[in-house]
Amino acid sequence: MIQIGLWKRFAILIIVSLGIFMAFPNIFYERVETRNDALKKVELGEPVSKYGEALDKWPEWLPSRLVNLGLDLRGGAHLLAEVQVEDVYEARVEGMWPDVRNLLRDERQRIGPIRLQPIENASLRVKLIEKPEESAYAAEIVRQLGRPVSGLAGGTETDIVVSADDGDVVIELSDSEKRATDERTVRQALEIIRRRVDEVGTREPTIQRQGADRILIQVPGIGSASELKDIIGTTAQLTFHPVVNRTVNRDERPGSGNKLLPSIENSINPSPDDDSYYILESVPVVTGEELVDAQPDFDQNGNPAVTFRFNPSGGRKFGDYTAENVGSPFAIVLDDEVISAPVIQSHIPGGSGIITGRFTVEESTNLAVLLRAGALPAELVFVEERTIGPELGADSIEAGKLACAAAFAAVLAIMWASYGIFGLFANIALIVNVGLIFGLLSIIGATLTLPGIAGIVLTIGMAVDANVLVFERIKEEVKTARGPARAIELGYEKALSAIADANITTFITAVILFAMGSGPVRGFAITLGLGIMTSVFTAIFVTRLMAILWFERKRPETVLTGRALRLVPKETKWDFFRRWKVSLGLSGVLIVLAFVSHFAQGLNFGIDFQGGTSIRTQSAQGIDIGKYRDAIAPLELGDVNITEVFDPTFDENQNVALIRIQSQEGEEAVSSAVIGNVLSALNSVAGDLEFTSVESVGPKVSGELVTAAIIAVLMAIAAVLFYIWIRFEWQFAVGAVVALVHDVLLTIGIFSILQIKFDLAIIAALLTIVGYSLNDTVVVFDRVRENLRKHKKKLLQDVLNLSINETLSRTVMTSTTTLLALISLYVLGGDVIRGFVFAMIWGVVVGTYSSVFVAGKSLLWLGVKRDWSKPDSNAGTHFSNVNA
Repeated sequence: MIQIGLWKRFAILIIVSLGIFMAFPNIFYERVETRNDALKKVELGEPVSKYGEALDKWPEWLPSRLVNLGLDLRGGAHLLAEVQVEDVYEARVEGMWPDVRNLLRDERQRIGPIRLQPIENASLRVKLIEKPEESAYAAEIVRQLGRPVSGLAGGTETDIVVSADDGDVVIELSDSEKRATDERTVRQALEIIRRRVDEVGTREPTIQRQGADRILIQVPGIGSASELKDIIGTTAQLTFHPVVNRTVNRDERPGSGNKLLPSIENSINPSPDDDSYYILESVPVVTGEELVDAQPDFDQNGNPAVTFRFNPSGGRKFGDYTAENVGSPFAIVLDDEVISAPVIQSHIPGGSGIITGRFTVEESTNLAVLLRAGALPAELVFVEERTIGPELGADSIEAGKLACAAAFAAVLAIMWASYGIFGLFANIALIVNVGLIFGLLSIIGATLTLPGIAGIVLTIGMAVDANVLVFERIKEEVKTARGPARAIELGYEKALSAIADANITTFITAVILFAMGSGPVRGFAITLGLGIMTSVFTAIFVTRLMAILWFERKRPETVLTGRALRLVPKETKWDFFRRWKVSLGLSGVLIVLAFVSHFAQGLNFGIDFQGGTSIRTQSAQGIDIGKYRDAIAPLELGDVNITEVFDPTFDENQNVALIRIQSQEGEEAVSSAVIGNVLSALNSVAGDLEFTSVESVGPKVSGELVTAAIIAVLMAIAAVLFYIWIRFEWQFAVGAVVALVHDVLLTIGIFSILQIKFDLAIIAALLTIVGYSLNDTVVVFDRVRENLRKHKKKLLQDVLNLSINETLSRTVMTSTTTLLALISLYVLGGDVIRGFVFAMIWGVVVGTYSSVFVAGKSLLWLGVKRDWSKPDSNAGTHFSNVNA
């Protein structure tokens, strides 16, 4: 008797209603987003009356959480910054010099005069000029400056290591202090970057730590990565130093305890051609860390300037120094450049002042923002940067919507034609499924990317798989079960094992993809993982509830037996191993071709794996590649590859080109100046040219991405091998992995043969293929395991043939719906994602093929034990007492 308890029915309805309710605001995205933006402004203190119209666009009682749109859909800038934590070590030990000097002066009678040596490798070296033999004693004295810090082993050590070396006292940071300093530096840099970006008022920025010393910054809606770098790329370390001397000799030795810095503004004799330098005392009087406010302003001559104010401690030091040094120049230093060196005219109490220089209004505003946010503790090196234009993002959204609609329509039609009223139940569940995905994405505040849209389209194709498994099982049970009610009940019960195993293996690959990936790849992993969970829920509970409600009302005499679309005959008894040499020979030939192509011409690696810069241009004028190349040639950028992009989705006046520039020597990522020069050069031959996207990846990051990609694929294979081994037996696991490796090799091979761009998104596609191929294989193996218990006397080959034939209808149906969805995305989704989708289409084809021919044949060769507790003497022959 099929039934679902009343409380379960309510629970299912509540979950579905809540999910769709939370997804509802995304239908009115612009309205809700406008209202949310206005609400944030009001919360920051702006008047409600100013935003009344925007606030009225969406009722307060409705949910207002939206799915965040990624940069590739909204447009914006992406930066991956590496914090140069080692820079802080030198500043730390240099700052210890006054304390070391004062401590050793008290011992001058015993150790004699001392001299500070040039700081190298973050080591403070003090020379004992007359009594080098007392260096050990001096080192013991300096150790008093050490402060306790926790070590790795849980013990306590000091923050400095002091030693005597050939008459010198050497002070360095201890390993524990370096680790603690690294942690503090990255955290401080993260917080300051967040403050600086928030000051600009951008929408939904993503600022998060990535690894030990890197920070990921993604800001939607900003014009370019160079604009974002202008906001966060300057360390803005403001210090005030006593001036020792001024010189025009950049090679002049500044002397002990001093440093030589260039001037960008000479307050005594301002001149654009001034090339003077200042010798300053190394230790500042006051630093920007004691700054509490900075605002753009104008000086007495009406020129842009910046006013500043210190906290009480900084104000006291600033006031005391100015009182004692009237008539002396005082240098204002920003990031190791003297921006102003005014002569102190009088005592300046109160801790406030003004910075003047050759600023524009925009520069003074940006400088005030940087100073208010605080100084970055160390330099940032940008190892990866991407700019996506808003037009390209809008095009991607429209293409994604169209592809989703086409995929939806195709899948709904084929399910209705194949399963009638049950197909209608599956279709309703599919709509609910997509609603639940968007509801979950909204609740967790996830970011939807272009690969994420691909994940949803793939989910549309694969979501029917669980329903197909159930429906095909019900068809089988109708033949033997006592009535349709029992057939439906057995269909759900017996399909549950295959559904669970197939989806868990795919979910494992999604988890690995999320753990190892970044940016859009993670977005794809999130939508794929959520899609798997919602698909299983809707198939097991939602579709089942609809079937039960329908059955309770109609009480039909039979189910799923009427005329319907059949992709394979009603009953098949094909021998899939009769021509195994042909099928495996075909696989062997394709794999050999893949290897030959790989060694002959290799893969067409994208910048993710090769490093360099990729620029996408768009123009209403036709593209002349020769002119483009001639315009760029004088810039001497090395290997520059220019290709025109053709796509049926482009408008008549939409001419797109891709320009790839090799990594520049000595640079982690191509500089904004180089990109600007390329734009200027190309504008000379195409006046209306736009850069719709710019992506730059440094060689260091690209090497790491290659390693991470290989590890991700190997981890996925190892994880599913382990899972199948636990759920089945090792022969099944090996058979599945052989099929899996077969699919991955053929996919990489086709990319090599056709020279399709191979980038990070393709790795996501490969891992999806891993999941899909296993999904197919596990369904077949689950039926093999069941038939081993039923047919204990049958030869293994006959059991395998029977199992493949019994699951063939499901295999073909799932592959067809998935391919329909992917082909819709390939045709309508635009050129940006076409390589990614092609990889998945190819993977579905070879995955279906390998599940039937390669995995089954591997299991046949390996054999299955008659009794797992005894040696495998008759593996692969016949079965009795099988415990599989």
